Amino acid sequence: MSVDVWAIGALYEPYVGRWSRLVAVEFLSWIAVPPGSQWLDVGCGTGAVTAAILARSEPAGVTGIDPSSEFVAHARAAVSDPRARFDVGDAVALPYRASQFDAAVTGLVLNFVPDPGRMATELVRVTRSGGTVAGYVWDYAGRMQLMRYFWDAATELDPAAEALAEGSRFPICQPEPLFELFDAAGLAEVDVQPIEIPTRFRDFDDYWTPFLGGQGPAPAYTMSLSEPARAELRELLRARLP
Repeated sequence: MSVDVWAIGALYEPYVGRWSRLVAVEFLSWIAVPPGSQWLDVGCGTGAVTAAILARSEPAGVTGIDPSSEFVAHARAAVSDPRARFDVGDAVALPYRASQFDAAVTGLVLNFVPDPGRMATELVRVTRSGGTVAGYVWDYAGRMQLMRYFWDAATELDPAAEALAEGSRFPICQPEPLFELFDAAGLAEVDVQPIEIPTRFRDFDDYWTPFLGGQGPAPAYTMSLSEPARAELRELLRARLP
């Protein structure tokens, strides 16, 4: 059984956070929530989506919630805007009243929740009628290339690694299951769109070093290896990356 670790914001940021921030810009432009809205950011992590909302969407307020007290502490330190607040809590039992928010969003979280259907229902519950519920996830099995290169190399060296790869573990991260999830939650209009961003690295070390942080499935796998096995994986990736 794989245990996903999400606790240290400074290690999460170079691995996923910096790319999530780029996606958030496109995501917010797509959903086009009106200025002056009250937002909820579920699974706020280190505050990437909240920061983007504050910078681009002219909100009246943004509430971020995450089960990791360490991530919430990081977000509070990183986001000083008085319109933002951060709570520790569970995505499948949100501590907010019905119809409290104009928009409820979630970035890179749905697939890590044991019951994504219940989470989607909670997002709908706390959003007013006519509001917006939206989320994004990585296309792990296909175009999330920085992870796909990693798992393809890891599986070549260790076939058991494929069972740990997000593409294998999270079939929900595809258009049809996502549509069905939100449709079943009772939303009136459901749309699924691709968002593509470049993941450009300064050099190989800029790519490889975040895999040594232990935050998330691939880094956790990397750090579970012996030093010789880790070095073999590193050099195979070095040879393969464009």
